[in-house]
Amino acid sequence: MNLKDWLEVSVYKLEKIGIPTARLDCLVLLEDVLRIDRANLIAHPETKLSIANLKVLNTQLIKRLDHQPLSYIRGKTEFYGREFIINKHVLEPRPESEAMIEFFKELKLPPSSVILDIGTGSGALAITAKLERSKFEVLASDIDEKCLAVARQNAKKHGASIKFIKTDLFISLNKKVDVILANLPYVPDEFKLNEAAKNEPKLAIFGGPDGLDIYRRLFEQLNNSKSPPKFILTESLPTQHSKLAQTAKQAGFKLNKTDDFIQLFSSN
Repeated sequence: MNLKDWLEVSVYKLEKIGIPTARLDCLVLLEDVLRIDRANLIAHPETKLSIANLKVLNTQLIKRLDHQPLSYIRGKTEFYGREFIINKHVLEPRPESEAMIEFFKELKLPPSSVILDIGTGSGALAITAKLERSKFEVLASDIDEKCLAVARQNAKKHGASIKFIKTDLFISLNKKVDVILANLPYVPDEFKLNEAAKNEPKLAIFGGPDGLDIYRRLFEQLNNSKSPPKFILTESLPTQHSKLAQTAKQAGFKLNKTDDFIQLFSSN
């Protein structure tokens, strides 16, 4: 079978089950397996596929036909222009989360500042923060050791010096923190996920009846802290922003800025 034939058959199968990115997904898989850039793939549709390559491609196609996210099949994804290791234990970092990094980079902070990424997952936010602002000390926490294992792999991959901590939100952190990055689960429990998202870890997605239960626990912990952070960056649905801002206000934080899914709060 040549490249053109495999692409046509595979795209048809994916489109038939309603995957809107069928052709792009297939091209990405071909790029990975054949190690050929997209321009050459398209320019040489007659390229013959070896039996070994066909076996790998068809195995990956079966997984995509089961609606497994493309990043899990590939074992990697991109965030803020960098490649990160991904597996079924962590949520794939979303493009909207990149706005949190933009907000973070705009903050006027002293060189001695300490940054904490709560619920780090793959470590994408913490590692990106460290690479973009190397002078800061960056900590990353998660309640799941399997997530921390992935985050450590990514930190090693990018040469980012980060301390990883297994803890529940802000609990057990005996250190003064200046900035918190918090992309916590915020999807309401009854929200209907798309087929691909159903394959992602539910612990990293759902946040209670209105999606904000975990954020409430975080702000409650911060409200009881003797030394709260100067800034908190959060990600949530735009429809949740008003309620989250009220929760933050009750804990002594005011809303400074909003952009799409991201909110920036500062301590009063």
